[in-house]
Amino acid sequence: MVKVDLSGAIGFLDGAGPDYGAAGVAHRVLAEGTGAGAEFTGWRQLPRRVQGEELKSILAAAERIRATSEVLVVVGIGGSYLGARAGVELIQPTGGPEIIFAGTGFSPDDLNDKIERIGDRDFSVNVVSKSGTTLEPAAAFRIFRGLLEKKYGAAAARKRIYATTDARRGVLKSIADAEGYDTFVVPDDVGGRFSVLSAVGLLPLAAAGCDVRTLVGTAAEDLYALEQRGPENPAWQYAAMRNALYARGKTVELLACYEPSFRFMAEWWKQLYGESEGKDGVGIYPASVEFNADLHSMGQYIQDGPRMLFETVVSFDRPRRDYEIPFLMGDADGLNYLAGRGLGDVSRVAMEAVRAAHIAGGVPNIGVSVPRRDEAGFADLVTFFEVACGISGYMLGVNPFNQPGVEAYKKNMFRMLGKPE
Repeated sequence: MVKVDLSGAIGFLDGAGPDYGAAGVAHRVLAEGTGAGAEFTGWRQLPRRVQGEELKSILAAAERIRATSEVLVVVGIGGSYLGARAGVELIQPTGGPEIIFAGTGFSPDDLNDKIERIGDRDFSVNVVSKSGTTLEPAAAFRIFRGLLEKKYGAAAARKRIYATTDARRGVLKSIADAEGYDTFVVPDDVGGRFSVLSAVGLLPLAAAGCDVRTLVGTAAEDLYALEQRGPENPAWQYAAMRNALYARGKTVELLACYEPSFRFMAEWWKQLYGESEGKDGVGIYPASVEFNADLHSMGQYIQDGPRMLFETVVSFDRPRRDYEIPFLMGDADGLNYLAGRGLGDVSRVAMEAVRAAHIAGGVPNIGVSVPRRDEAGFADLVTFFEVACGISGYMLGVNPFNQPGVEAYKKNMFRMLGKPE
């Protein structure tokens, strides 16, 4: 379960506290389904809904992929891939095929690099799209489908394609039905950025070797716990504090972590909060940094730049494996004062030093911690950020579950490419 530390931010509220009354109202609206976008809050029941036959089908397909493929190409964009990639990179599972993510853009160099990475290895494709009409993944799927058919023949290729799409309609659903692909469902009542705990994320995660039973079970327990009504709820704490800081001119939130494997977790978080809150002329701008590396590049700006920033720092209570700094005869590098200390301990001290410096420099700091960097920790973070996002969006006064602005570029692009009406 996530723990939230507000001690590094409370001093910036001029003696006031976070508005837990508003958080409570927003949570009630979310739980009772009375707010804008309520028809897309099915993610709150996803872990319970997916357990049973659906999860068995996902695990069976993952086993077939693992038995027949050295590479799984996941074709999708936005919420159709970010959650899965976040989980794969954070958990770092072993024993499964390499997961390559495609369909996120039109770069021919990137596409060719991915094809070269596959090489002569056996591969399968999981195409993820609610409609099948989003151009980036649709073009990539056409290409990888062709490569499968060239390598294995049309009949055998069909057995290597797994489509995660709408249950009843859409271009991809029609293709999957006509070709006989194994299919999995993108739920109607779940938006893409909230879909990682459905087949959208669970199939790639299971194929990669993640323990998705533990992941789903932990997520179900977390969502039950996050139904608690009161200031002790970590989702209330986070949502109320970020809105309080926003009201005081802190318009940019930096999500930071001291684990490089957290990078795509931050990318998933940026979509979750950017698409959910950035509308109607309001919203906190979600950005991310990787510490310690960015302390030597962005650190100056964070410490002394414009004071519109606040930080949310994610940490793991203990590493999966620590490494002790060795003793060196002669102490030529002057580091023997650290000999015998674990790198995890050094990282913790560095985090505390940075926190103190940034707070002193006018940057509020929210701490978010989970026990370990594993399947349970991933589930803890996903459920916490999702629930807090729904509460925070309603506190802000927007519909957290729509994204009207993302269609603007698509309309221009299709027009400029000459797509028939």
